Amino acid sequence: MTVKYQIFVSSTYNDLIKEREQVIKAILEMGHFPVGMEMFSAADEEQWKLITNQIDQTDYYVVIIAHRYGSVVDGLSYTEKEYDYAVEKGVPVLGFIIDDSASWPTDRVDQDPKKLDALNNFKDKAKKKPVSFWSSAEELYGQCSIALMKQFTTNPRIGWVKASKVVGTDVMVELSRLSNENAVLRKTLEEALQKKEKETTERRKEIVNTLKQNKIQVKIMYEHLSKWSDPIESTLFGLFLILAPELAIEKSTENAAKLFGFMLKDANLRIRESWPVPSNTFRFWLSDLMILELITPSNRKHSVRDKREYWTLTEEGHEIYKLIRYQNLEMAHKINEDLKLEKKQKNAKTTTRKKGVKKYAKKKAVIRKRVKKKK
Repeated sequence: MTVKYQIFVSSTYNDLIKEREQVIKAILEMGHFPVGMEMFSAADEEQWKLITNQIDQTDYYVVIIAHRYGSVVDGLSYTEKEYDYAVEKGVPVLGFIIDDSASWPTDRVDQDPKKLDALNNFKDKAKKKPVSFWSSAEELYGQCSIALMKQFTTNPRIGWVKASKVVGTDVMVELSRLSNENAVLRKTLEEALQKKEKETTERRKEIVNTLKQNKIQVKIMYEHLSKWSDPIESTLFGLFLILAPELAIEKSTENAAKLFGFMLKDANLRIRESWPVPSNTFRFWLSDLMILELITPSNRKHSVRDKREYWTLTEEGHEIYKLIRYQNLEMAHKINEDLKLEKKQKNAKTTTRKKGVKKYAKKKAVIRKRVKKKK
């Protein structure tokens, strides 16, 4: 089985372009994958994450060091940061350091004393791992090839192989079968979810119809009156529609009764402050909504002195209220569209009628002219 290795090439850039090209050429000629800074922007922090991800997947790490330390971030050059990260992750490291006696252009040599000290420290660090010394790009090409071949033999890594070389025919057949089975299961699941959604919608519509069909007689106590008003006919639907927005968080039974009474009262009268709707009757209606699983006692904490009972919408109550609001909005939209159509048709008839009147008047004028000529 032929294994391809990913090899990360690290160095300063502008001063080692030719040398990097030779190392990358050597790696490619051996049939492996070089990865390096050509793919990244070291100035971008997001790119540093990409670099570390590439090193995580790398089989071998090659560092080329000459006479420049490179740009410094947080006290270290990017080359040294990459080197430290590779060592930390246990990636085999191969160092290639320029020979002190090698001829080298002065414009590619650091002059800053601090950078020179950092560079020398970095070289000392790299020498603790396998290193080779080079004097030219051509010499580096040969040394890199030899050093990598030794590592492939003495320290083989996982590397990369073609899927067809790893997966046998039986496995491919099984994968195909599982893929088909997965597709069938996904389709079955989608159909089941659609069926459940349809059934849930139908059930909720039935609950709305139940609310509308259950009529209630509401008596209201007004201020300064000693007896209950004549019954006002409403429905559990009307009760739920009034209370639902308030119960989205919670509301006490008495305050809910006040709200319901206020919405149904005579516009010219004021309701009684305390229990304007009979408390026992109102609690009975709330129990009906609870049986339909639209409301439930609230579990929010209150003051120890607060002895009132509180109610809140259930998840189903929220969904039912959303359905009612959607139906109302849909109906309002349909009414608006019908009114627009009716107006359009009316305008069309008016225009047609006006055209007919003009045509008739014109025809009548022509006849009058003919009669005058005959006379």
